[in-house]
Amino acid sequence: MVTDIYQVQGMTCGHCVQAVSAEVGALAGVDEVQVDLASGQVTVTSAEPLDPAAVRAAVDEAGYDLVDR
Repeated sequence: MVTDIYQVQGMTCGHCVQAVSAEVGALAGVDEVQVDLASGQVTVTSAEPLDPAAVRAAVDEAGYDLVDR
C-alpha cells in the first residue's frame, strides 16, 4: 500500500469534498480517499504509486487546483 498526501485549493463545502473524492477515487488502483476540508489535504491510499498527472487531471476534473509539491 502507498499513501500520498496532496494539497488541493478551492474546496469550500461538503459538495467539494464529494467531487474530489469521487474523481480521485475513480483512478485505477485507488483504495481510499480522505479529504480534510479545513486544511485542503487529500490523503490517497493506493495499491501502487499513482501518476501525478492523473491525480492532477482528476482534481482538475472535479473543478479544483492541485498545489505543486
